[in-house]
Amino acid sequence: MIEVSHLNEYLSTLKEVGGLSIPSKTILLNEGDVADKLYLIRKGCMRLFFYHEGKDITFQFFFEGDFVASFDSLYKRQPSLFFLESIEPTEVFVIKRDDFYALVETVPSLKKYYEEKLIERFHVYQQLFLSRIKNTPQQRYEELLREYPNIIQRVPQHYIASYLGVTSVSLSRIKNRR
Repeated sequence: MIEVSHLNEYLSTLKEVGGLSIPSKTILLNEGDVADKLYLIRKGCMRLFFYHEGKDITFQFFFEGDFVASFDSLYKRQPSLFFLESIEPTEVFVIKRDDFYALVETVPSLKKYYEEKLIERFHVYQQLFLSRIKNTPQQRYEELLREYPNIIQRVPQHYIASYLGVTSVSLSRIKNRR
């Protein structure tokens, strides 16, 4: 696997890739827009989210070394089902869709790294899906603490609550039971 530092060095030398510093709470992709860029987080935190019945629902968090996009939109060139937003000040590499797919075909180690990240993401989605069906909110929180302690440390509570499918008040109660 490519080390993140090597990947950062490699991508920073390519003319197709640009660096970008993003303030917190910046929307990079709106629901309904077609994703045409892929982001690699150098530093910071981002999330994918959507609105359901007026509620903000966080779908996934991303940190250093993660590729971020509305992948279905990027791959199929269809409108995104999600918003993409920075949670904290974030530094990313930005590469256009076509440039990225051309690049992964010529750099086997980058293709392997990208595939590993996609598989990791699929695993997270699968776990989230099963957890929502099988587990209580308390169990979902315990699982989050166990599997992804960095989320608890870096992400505001209201985003964590929406990710777990509970209100901020319910999350406070769950935390107080521990």
